Amino acid sequence: MSTLEKVKELRELTGAGMQDCKTALIKNNNDIEKAVDFLRKKGILKAAKKSSRDTAEGIVTISVSDKKAIILEINSETDFVAKNKEFIKFCEEVGKNALNANNLDDIIKIKLPNNETVEENLTKLISKIGENIKIRRFEKILTNDYISSYVHNRVSDNSGKIAVLISYNTSDNNASKELAKNICMHIAALNPMVINKKDIDEKFVEREKKIILEQLKNEKKNLNILEKIVNGKLNKVISENTLMEQKWVLDPDLSVKSAIENYIKDKNIKFEINKFLRIKVGEGIILSKTDFKEEVQNLAK
Repeated sequence: MSTLEKVKELRELTGAGMQDCKTALIKNNNDIEKAVDFLRKKGILKAAKKSSRDTAEGIVTISVSDKKAIILEINSETDFVAKNKEFIKFCEEVGKNALNANNLDDIIKIKLPNNETVEENLTKLISKIGENIKIRRFEKILTNDYISSYVHNRVSDNSGKIAVLISYNTSDNNASKELAKNICMHIAALNPMVINKKDIDEKFVEREKKIILEQLKNEKKNLNILEKIVNGKLNKVISENTLMEQKWVLDPDLSVKSAIENYIKDKNIKFEINKFLRIKVGEGIILSKTDFKEEVQNLAK
């Protein structure tokens, strides 16, 4: 059996990563049984067995350095672990060191201050805490402009349940900081899809139109009136998902666009949002359903 085949077999037996399996085999003269024991002793097997469990809790953490910023989401199985100081420290340490990463593969290879990779530190943390932990995603802003950030439901200064970044251009950053922070808070609260109407995805518009038409299919109105109703509802949906068209969270009588215009007129400055990022912990994760009887039987085993 070739080395590659043995690595594959060990991985299938244990669920451990390729590199961990390769190391275990090298250190144990390609003996699979001894390699399994090696992984167990290192806690890697324990961590691997937890890798199939749902992780929809956790935190998002923000790191900003001059013209560069990221939001990193790291998930756990329970909110209890998401508040664990060691978990938070790990997340923020990864975030601080991930500013130059381009993808998740880059991140897990990063060496942390203890001279071990993110992946190695993650494996040890899973073994210690006893829950599955996953580095799920990260988003990045690279800009020549200014950056503002906001974290909602904080567990620390830089981490919480919702994180927002914006990049913006201004003629006076000192005068713009309050406005930029308030816009970040607004984005956290109302979750827009885009900055301006022109940026709305056509597929989203078509899907919403089909839903509206389905809702109105039993309406007995002439085509002209029906078309006006459809367009009215569609425009409302687009406005509710467009940052500049949304009602300003600090004053619902104003749109975000109007609130910005009033602010810059009062301060006599220029201000323009170029990009925003918003990540909420666990969004988009579909939890697997486990039969209670089956769960008890699995625990008994």
